[in-house]
Amino acid sequence: MEKFKRKVFYLGGFDPRGVRFYHQLYREQAARYTALTGEAVEVSGRQAGPSGAAISAGWTVTNATAGVETDYEYLRWEDLIGKVWIRNPLSLAIRSARAYVGHARHMDFLRMRRLRRGPVITILYPPLFALLIPLLLALVPALVLSPLLPWWAAALVGVGVSALLSGRILAKLVVPWLLRFMTYHGALARHGPGEALDERLDAFAARIASELDGDWDEIQLVTHSAGTILGMRLLRRVIALRGGHLPDRFAMLGLGQVVPVIGLRRDARWYHDDLRALADQSFRYIDISSPPDGAAYFDVNPFTLVAPAHAARVDMLSPRFHLFYEPENYHGGWSNKYEAHFDYLRVGDRLSPLDFISLTAGPRTVDQAVAAFRTIP
Repeated sequence: MEKFKRKVFYLGGFDPRGVRFYHQLYREQAARYTALTGEAVEVSGRQAGPSGAAISAGWTVTNATAGVETDYEYLRWEDLIGKVWIRNPLSLAIRSARAYVGHARHMDFLRMRRLRRGPVITILYPPLFALLIPLLLALVPALVLSPLLPWWAAALVGVGVSALLSGRILAKLVVPWLLRFMTYHGALARHGPGEALDERLDAFAARIASELDGDWDEIQLVTHSAGTILGMRLLRRVIALRGGHLPDRFAMLGLGQVVPVIGLRRDARWYHDDLRALADQSFRYIDISSPPDGAAYFDVNPFTLVAPAHAARVDMLSPRFHLFYEPENYHGGWSNKYEAHFDYLRVGDRLSPLDFISLTAGPRTVDQAVAAFRTIP
């Protein structure tokens, strides 16, 4: 049987954990896919990419049952994320406060609310909770103990309780990660990617462009979370390297798309230029974003943020996770917001044509997967 050969480029989000974490996650989900389908999917160890370990890492995914072989290339920028990842809580508080002043001045929140209400809440609740939760955890025990202790002793107990508990509660509600995310993207919107990130995107674009004439039956550029933002700038550069033409077997996927975080900033003119340039290009784009995912912009076409029309062939889909997970395993609610944002990379309790492993290691092409998904009642 002749093998179906697929090339996958994966550009992840604002996450310093990097390639080791995502390789292990892929292996675990491939095992779940095998258990559900009976297809023998094997994932190799990690190796440095053709342009060097600093640019990418890769592994081979072999689905012997379906006759599919996937060359998976993880595009690395976790080292750049690590350099801007704010670890000190006081520094995070100060810098995020400045970032939110910038968002208040430049973000088109009214338009964002018309597009999707959920992400507006996701953007605004972290600074509110970061103030209120420590304050309440200090104030309540201090007031309760004030009739029994001197005011200063009651206050010290309140501060101690707050210091002990507030960090855990805020982490459970994903507040520190969202503050880092919004702080970084506030600076990105205002100042642009900067020299180091632009050089990395150039290297990514060169890698992708070099494979587009390769012996592949399908080529995917998969972007996730904040990777959907940078993916637009990356794709513009790939198209430029290719003289304005992409092969029909190429498709770009956006998982948990967050493009409006930059696209709706009035001062991000550099990014508006990227989106306008892409709106004039013909290529295949599939957006898979879940309505309950408060960080994602379900059914928001990124190209129409700046242009009245676009030339790309676009599908806007919800993964409908609730159909494929048992209720006890479904990541819903505030405390699961971070995990829900990673369900795009997982396999549920029942198989979906849009499961990440189905898309990257299964026998269907992207278009076939989309068609099969649309038949599900």
